Amino acid sequence: MRRALAAGALAGQVSGAPSTAYALATGRDPLEATLAAGSLLLPGETRQGRLLLAAGPVHLAISLGWALLLQRALPRRPTLLAGALAGLGIAALDMGVVGRRFPRIRALPLLPQLADHALYGATVAAVLRGRT
Repeated sequence: MRRALAAGALAGQVSGAPSTAYALATGRDPLEATLAAGSLLLPGETRQGRLLLAAGPVHLAISLGWALLLQRALPRRPTLLAGALAGLGIAALDMGVVGRRFPRIRALPLLPQLADHALYGATVAAVLRGRT
């Protein structure tokens, strides 16, 4: 369980890199995905500061929770590919099922979000495998 929590914590920190890089490269707000995460806890909130504060615990809880589930679902020594594919499965739920009900999440560009989720899963797999 300790390794899964470490995996989720690390993956949660690095997995936003693709969407942040995309936002910077295209002139979008690099905090867009963070604000969207905050809207899960505060769906009617529009103030950036409150959404940013809400995003921290929301993203941490989601990152740790998925890592605990992946530890059970992935093979004992998961490959990075297995982790990335699991991350894409998580994206289908996060973006396709849950996210549809939240306008800020629905508005996020899909491909960078898929890349974030794939990186998340690969990072979790790497930590679970002992590659960090």
